[in-house]
Formats: sequence, C-alpha cells, structure tokens
Amino acid sequence: MPDPSSPCSSALQSMEIFAGVRPEILHRLLTISSPKEVACGEFFVQEGDPADSMFALESGEAAVLKTWQGKQFILDHLAAGSCFGEIALLDLCPRMASVIAVEPSRAIEVSSHSLFQIYQEDVEQFALIQMNIARTVSRRFRQANERLFVAYICTTRP
Repeated sequence: MPDPSSPCSSALQSMEIFAGVRPEILHRLLTISSPKEVACGEFFVQEGDPADSMFALESGEAAVLKTWQGKQFILDHLAAGSCFGEIALLDLCPRMASVIAVEPSRAIEVSSHSLFQIYQEDVEQFALIQMNIARTVSRRFRQANERLFVAYICTTRP
C-alpha cells in the first residue's frame, strides 16, 4: 500500500489535475487506481476505444496521435507529469485520439469508478479534482481555439 508521502503521491500532487488535493486523498486514489506500464511503441489508448478513465504519466514520454484520411498526425508530446484522457471522465464518449509511448512509460490509470469512490468518501476533494479537470480541459480548448484561429487566418489571407 503506497505511503501518502511517497514519490507517487508527490508526483500526483504536482500535476495540475491533482493540485491542492490532500495527501491522504491522493494516497487513497493510488490504492484504488491501477498502474499501467507501456513499452516503447505500444499504445496507452487508441482513438475510438471506449473510455472511462484518465492517465497520469509518472515516467517516460508519449505522443498524442489523431488519424485523418488514413494517416496519423502528432498533436502533442507528453512528458512525465502530464495527464491525458481526462475528457473521458466528463463525457464517457470514445477516445478522441491515441496515445503511444515513445519510450518505456508508466502511468496511473484513474477510472471514473475510482473517482466515484473518492466522491463517496470526501465530496469536497472530489469537487476539487473535478474543478481541476474542468480547468485543464478549458485551458486545452482555449489553446486549440487559438491554433484553429491562426490556421484559419494563415489559409484565408493572401
């Protein structure tokens, strides 16, 4: 059973989604979540897969891929300390992109079921995690919107 002051708990606390969450709640989350180790070239998740969990990348690096017209495009690179898949906890829809390890990687998989257990035990800490997820998704939406605007301007102006 992980120690609340363990490196895993500290690593989670440094991630924006878990910022401000009390150490004992992070400890509890670690005990009810699953570690996932992925070799270089293997997928954490694939676009279109059913989704009900997010991942906190503890070590390694990964790339976010999107398929369009039969080709895969890299949308982002993720380093240790990054989280991905959190939209799945909000909408429970299929994965929008794939995430592949570009070197051996380890992540903690946090399922909607695990978060529901936190909700049952401490609704305030659950609300903090949900608010952090919403802020993260909102920040990413703003960045995507800005990129889309710049791409539009670049393609419509002579």
